[in-house]
Amino acid sequence: MRAALIVVVTGIVGGTVIALSGCTATPPQAPRADSTAPVIAPGRPGEEARTLSPGEAATAVPKPTANAADVKYVQDMIVHHQQALDMSILVPNRAASAKIKALASRITDTQGPEIQFMRTWLQEQGQRVPDHHAAHEGMPGMATPEQLDKLKAASGQAFDGQFLELMTAHHQGAIKMSELVLTGGSHIRIEELANDIAVTQLAEIRRMRQIQTSG
Repeated sequence: MRAALIVVVTGIVGGTVIALSGCTATPPQAPRADSTAPVIAPGRPGEEARTLSPGEAATAVPKPTANAADVKYVQDMIVHHQQALDMSILVPNRAASAKIKALASRITDTQGPEIQFMRTWLQEQGQRVPDHHAAHEGMPGMATPEQLDKLKAASGQAFDGQFLELMTAHHQGAIKMSELVLTGGSHIRIEELANDIAVTQLAEIRRMRQIQTSG
């Protein structure tokens, strides 16, 4: 299974259609199955893209059907996201850093709608929708109850340091989970979701590290 959406060199980059030879009112035609245009298949986070022949590209497009890996990823990610929201909700009344407050607001604005999307997707698939606070033993990046209690008891700079440490590990766990489903899943919408989560949370990890180093 490919780990990202297929990008056609002669017109589609990241989902945005671009004209390579100036402005034109004629929209570019969608690539046909018999096209000879080279196709780039981006790799998973940290991996280089590779060029596919038209024949390889036709078979590299993920199927719109779900498998067990897709379902488990979505069920687990609902619980994973909910903990990120639980931590972010603490920020306005406890954090000292305006940058951390802005980051927490971004996390809430992004992951809240993603939870709703995942719940709806599971319902469409006839699968169990987990409780937000379902068991999460072995799920990467999750904070322990003791760590959460300590975070809730902190304020000011002490809170800021704990929040950045816990949320960085939390994001790293979400990226790991996304990489696994990109390898083992089969549903195109879940592939798109996993890519979005990996890219967004990697950017937020970089932002948190900048906040930590800048004090």
